[in-house]
Amino acid sequence: MVLFFHEEWLPSPKERNINLRKDAASTTENKHRNSLFGFRNDIIQGSTLLKCMHLKSSFRSLSFKVLSYEIDYEKPESLTAEKNAKQTKQILTYLSEFAKAGGGAKGIHRHTVKNKKILVRDRLKLLFDPDSPFLEIGLFAGLFMDYGTIPTAGIVTGIGKIHGQFCIVGANDATVKGGTFYPITVTKQIRLQQLALLNRLTCIYLVDSGGAFLPLQADIFPDSNHGGRVFYNETVMSSLHIPQIAVVCGSSTAGGAYCPTMAEEAIIVKQSGVIFLGGPPLVKAATGEIVSEQDLGGALMHCSVSGCTDYFAENEEEAFEMCRESVLTLNLHQYSKPTSYKEPLYSQKDLLLISGKNHLFKEDMYVILSRILDGSMFKEFKTKFGSNLITGFGFIHG
Repeated sequence: MVLFFHEEWLPSPKERNINLRKDAASTTENKHRNSLFGFRNDIIQGSTLLKCMHLKSSFRSLSFKVLSYEIDYEKPESLTAEKNAKQTKQILTYLSEFAKAGGGAKGIHRHTVKNKKILVRDRLKLLFDPDSPFLEIGLFAGLFMDYGTIPTAGIVTGIGKIHGQFCIVGANDATVKGGTFYPITVTKQIRLQQLALLNRLTCIYLVDSGGAFLPLQADIFPDSNHGGRVFYNETVMSSLHIPQIAVVCGSSTAGGAYCPTMAEEAIIVKQSGVIFLGGPPLVKAATGEIVSEQDLGGALMHCSVSGCTDYFAENEEEAFEMCRESVLTLNLHQYSKPTSYKEPLYSQKDLLLISGKNHLFKEDMYVILSRILDGSMFKEFKTKFGSNLITGFGFIHG
């Protein structure tokens, strides 16, 4: 907001003296409030603020220009672009459905029928508010890699609302290779954490992973932006007061065990949730001891003995409700919706048409802006310098 002050808006010396004399009979609190500093605050917060708001509106209408860019839908170029866009949309729809199917019918049957666990996207529905939007990140990650196709890179990531608070979530999809980490999985999770740091979003990890995919471990662990960076980022964001919460829905073994143990709050599900670096077979091979998964790293052990986890959940539904309660008790600043804004003057469906064009020109960039900015209004600067680049200001949802 830009504020402008004019002398006629401020009280005259005579009016100021009258007000100060009246305040002399007030309480100490009122005296402090109506001191010179407090007096100006009252003026700004009162009628002056309304004038400033009016000026802001006038300022925007004067300096922000409406982008008037119509599309001739009957032109041959538009018809060709529409045809290309429809074909592209069909391909993206197919790839989207393929990626969301995860490990396919066999993996889903094993996950839900044999292991009695909830599918990853159903987990997200339980976690987020019923009316929450969900911005999925990296849906097509992991497709057609050199080492095979890994739908969604084995982890579903995105941003949604919990008790009105925007949070970013990384949820392992155990129907894809048991939720194991591939190099692309690590890349996607680090990207999630970068977005969390830039936007100061609470991080929630839904853990159901068998750790690193061992045949590719040489490409997962060694470098500075490989597997270990994920756990380092957890500690850095925690130190910056960006909350880190983990829900152990299934296996959390080998490299996957570090994520919940380094989180600020950790919830584990009875029976299905386990945390250990090496499972019972490795314990037997190394020491000869025979131990069960639950005794080695089950929910009861970690909640009562090791203290690695903070909340014991009887089932997944209770675990996600506990996670929602944890977000509620963070006492973070609540996101507030803008009171009013103007929709773009043109339909956003035109963006699909633009995507089907064989060549994009500068005018097409203005067409795109006019379909996404509030009121299709844009304040451009440096219009005559570096004319192949468009720079300026606009508003989106206020």
